[in-house]
Amino acid sequence: MDERIAALASEIASADSVVALTGAGVSTASGVPSFRGDGGIWERFDQRDFHFRRFQADPAGFWTDRIDLREAFYGDREIEPNAAHEALVALERAGHLDAILTQNVDGLHQAAGSESVVELHGTNREVECVDCGHREPADPIFERARDGELPPTCPDCSGDLKPAVVLFGESMPDEPTIRAHELAGRSDVFLAIGSSLTVQPAAGLPSRAQRSGATLAVINLEETSVSSRADYDHRADVTEVLPAVVEALE
Repeated sequence: MDERIAALASEIASADSVVALTGAGVSTASGVPSFRGDGGIWERFDQRDFHFRRFQADPAGFWTDRIDLREAFYGDREIEPNAAHEALVALERAGHLDAILTQNVDGLHQAAGSESVVELHGTNREVECVDCGHREPADPIFERARDGELPPTCPDCSGDLKPAVVLFGESMPDEPTIRAHELAGRSDVFLAIGSSLTVQPAAGLPSRAQRSGATLAVINLEETSVSSRADYDHRADVTEVLPAVVEALE
């Protein structure tokens, strides 16, 4: 067994609080494309089309483009959790993981069985009314939009519905942001997994944890902004490292 894996597993086993931050690299193994980087979604779409101001000015046009984005994101594939998601579930069920803070909006952590998930950027699984806050599952609403209801409207107040994700130009929701900083600040081990750590506020969470004395472990294929000062820096596939950590804990 890799000595670094064994050492990290030992730190996790002795910690009172372990928190994981996950990014796009956790979902790409399930076939979910990343937004940034080579082959990312933003090479195929104009980010300005998904700005909150665009939604406010032209909700029908926004929804037309959002349908195209969703089809590029998922296509006809059945997206399923992968070994990294399953390893995080195993850590949680064994009492070794307090929470997952995720930048992902695909809901794969919950689909795998994780129960304590803080979604920093919202979720693709739901839509919300911009007027009254009503939320409901996204799939039927996208079907209504495909059938010509542009924009789809709220059943409670007739306000416009939008995907329940944080759009460009929107403020980050207070509750998950505050919760994420609290969890990072009291963690003993902080795992930054599959994230390039370039987007705030998530990018600041590893530093928040370290300032409070946490051991920092980075698991990512490429170097991140905190790799040089991480206690553990695994430049490897998350679907290989996380299951190995779980095995070392058994």
